Amino acid sequence: MLQPNSNHARDVAYMLHPYTNAQAHCEAGPLIIKRGEGVNVFDDQGKSYIEAMAGLWSVAVGFGEERLVEAATAQLKELPYYHTFSHKSNEPAINLAERLVQMTPDRLSKVFFTNSGSEANDTVIKLLWYYNNAIGKPQRKKFIARKRGYHGITIGAGSLTGLPVNQACFDLPLPGFLHTTCPHYYREGKPGESESDFVLRLEHELEALIASEGADTIAGFIGEPLMAAGGVVPPPFGYWAMVQKVCRNHGIMLIADEVITGFGRLGTMFGSNFYDIDPDVMVLSKQLTSSYQPLAAVLISNELFAPIATQTAEIGVLGHGFTGSGHPVATAVALENLKIIEERSLVENCAALAPRLQEGLRVFADDPLVGEVRGEGLIAAVELVADKEARAPFDPAGQAGRILNQHAHDNGLIIRAIGDTIAFCPPLIATQGDIDAILERFGKSLDQTREDLGR
Repeated sequence: MLQPNSNHARDVAYMLHPYTNAQAHCEAGPLIIKRGEGVNVFDDQGKSYIEAMAGLWSVAVGFGEERLVEAATAQLKELPYYHTFSHKSNEPAINLAERLVQMTPDRLSKVFFTNSGSEANDTVIKLLWYYNNAIGKPQRKKFIARKRGYHGITIGAGSLTGLPVNQACFDLPLPGFLHTTCPHYYREGKPGESESDFVLRLEHELEALIASEGADTIAGFIGEPLMAAGGVVPPPFGYWAMVQKVCRNHGIMLIADEVITGFGRLGTMFGSNFYDIDPDVMVLSKQLTSSYQPLAAVLISNELFAPIATQTAEIGVLGHGFTGSGHPVATAVALENLKIIEERSLVENCAALAPRLQEGLRVFADDPLVGEVRGEGLIAAVELVADKEARAPFDPAGQAGRILNQHAHDNGLIIRAIGDTIAFCPPLIATQGDIDAILERFGKSLDQTREDLGR
């Protein structure tokens, strides 16, 4: 029962929440998080939770990091805001742009700042359209993404996304946004098909899609190095080499959406390092500031930049940008966040802890509710199934995930139920003890879920 005038009641009265069943929320109300410290957050009743999702795949340095508070405060005192329109700039934005170009693959040479990954991917769409108009190929406007891929929720980015929940009732995707098969061998592989045969089939499918649409109509192929919101899907061996080969053969720009995999999540600085991807465009956000400030970045190659620059001279301006593009406070926080990641060897910590998380979760692979355990680095998933041998999902879908998610909350563990797939993505500052506690609380929640489903 929601108490009148409580924060819970006022939340229900006045807020529409993202990614939430609005009708159910009116009855259940919110879990109000009051503060955070390290890998833990605390609700307004004082209960602590291990935040095993790093917020939304993003709080690399943990909660309550004073150095980021100090970086923001110092910048607020010196220059709280300025824009980057019409030849204006600020020192933190310049420093961060230089830092990002230096640390990302050599092909990338220029940075455009936005406030979110969704805005960044909308920017990518517009820049590639602009580029193709500039080089006299106005027919190259289509994009290929993957089913179950996630690239944001604005109109353009939401069209790139390949998840039905992000498109149902929104009249998405827009025309010209194509989706090919998700590279999930467990779900998409055919009986008797090896992983290498699966990759070969996906190559034939991609080639057929390009041929049917016309290679000269396709601007770009976008993909997360490892799919996250689509259920944590590491690609099979050879997949990214295949995609790169096909894109290069047809002159299609390759876009690496590193919003989640960037800055150490897989035990390498970027997912592109982990999977040996050489992108024409890279999109970064989330762990860029550990989400202490809203910020995202689009990095493009000089091949893209040069014709765009020439076209802006002809038109007189690049007519695209945001009030907060290159915000001095956000970029100052990002710079300090990157210093912490480097100084505390958090990428190396991720690589060192990865076996403990991945192997610890694979202990549950024999459980009758568990269909597949998968992941890389400090990102993983456990997919729950109704019939293990048949790999049959629950009906209705999401039933088991909701039950397990609630037990996990009761046991002081915040995970994410993506339907019946349970996702894990702890902060990069996690210790062995933190990982062990996550595994222990998950195991208890899994046992309770099995009992509930048995009843």
